[in-house]
Amino acid sequence: MELFAVPDLPEIRAGDDLAALIAERADFEAGDVLCVASTVVSKAEGRAADLADFPASDRAEAIAARLAELTGEEKDPRFAQAVLEESEELVIEAPFILAVTRFGHTTVNAGIDRSNVPGHDLLLLPENPGASAERLSEALGIPVIVTDTSGRPFRHGQRGVALGWAGMPASRDWRGEHDRDGRELGVTVQSVVDELAGAANLVAGEGDGGTPAVVVRGFEFGDHEGSNELFRSEEDDLVRQALRAWEFGE
Repeated sequence: MELFAVPDLPEIRAGDDLAALIAERADFEAGDVLCVASTVVSKAEGRAADLADFPASDRAEAIAARLAELTGEEKDPRFAQAVLEESEELVIEAPFILAVTRFGHTTVNAGIDRSNVPGHDLLLLPENPGASAERLSEALGIPVIVTDTSGRPFRHGQRGVALGWAGMPASRDWRGEHDRDGRELGVTVQSVVDELAGAANLVAGEGDGGTPAVVVRGFEFGDHEGSNELFRSEEDDLVRQALRAWEFGE
């Protein structure tokens, strides 16, 4: 398997035909998968915003004041309001905001970015990354994964993860298959969209690299059952349930 960045993409702006811009710069082959950063998807879909778009509610004021007290740094309540409006739930509000987005992804600050947004204060995640991936996949004729970087519990650092995908299953199911000793596998479900997103992030890089689209060539899904389950349901997410009952400082 090999991965390579799509070169020379321009600064993406609202209304740009992202699929056409990528297609002009990449020669796809059968079996290719495109991983594209949510930042450029959001920009093309007009998801850049300003703090002035989010007048702070009483709840946002309280969240910002608590965070400022804990960190010793001034916090803009309008940012907290943006997080509230982009979330279906705040799992915790201190010492940082951990939010569940409206499409099911759990991440800090609802994934709102404050870097690489020329002319604006904020960049929101795509409203529906799955639908975004579907549109790109249909236009390009290959599977597409919309990616972001995200921190992980119990580990330092961020890694690439999938937010939306189309043209391929999210995971491959090894349950019922056997290991080298003949033991049947009972729990192994491999999140291939996350693993491809992580691999693509190594090529795309961070900061001012300007290479947000990566082609994966030679990946083979294999003869496995596939599944589109990626985000845990509320009922199955024991960590989310535990965090709801926890309060920072107690």
